[in-house]
Amino acid sequence: MPRSVNIVAAKARRKKIIKQAKGQFGRRKNVYTVARNAVEKGLTYAYRDRRTKKRNFRGLWITRINAGAREHGMTYSLLMGKLAEKKIAINRKSLADLAMNHPEAFKAVLEEAVK
Repeated sequence: MPRSVNIVAAKARRKKIIKQAKGQFGRRKNVYTVARNAVEKGLTYAYRDRRTKKRNFRGLWITRINAGAREHGMTYSLLMGKLAEKKIAINRKSLADLAMNHPEAFKAVLEEAVK
């Protein structure tokens, strides 16, 4: 009995990888074995960096809040402590937006926390 290979499925698998490698440079976009490595590496980075992005944004928000707080003679940690003490529940993303785009509203929040 002759050997049977399912070339339709194999070709579909390869085609899927080549399609995912679109936009890569050089042989990474059209040579299957190279493209597969590039795609796997890219998917690994994508999975990892979806989590890293959250960390990076939190750091950015903290930096912006700290800069806004220091303009009014206070530090980030002192501000966050006062907000927790007064039970003012406002997240860092919103606070950072206020500090950067609405300084008068940020000052109002800061004064509410201090008094």
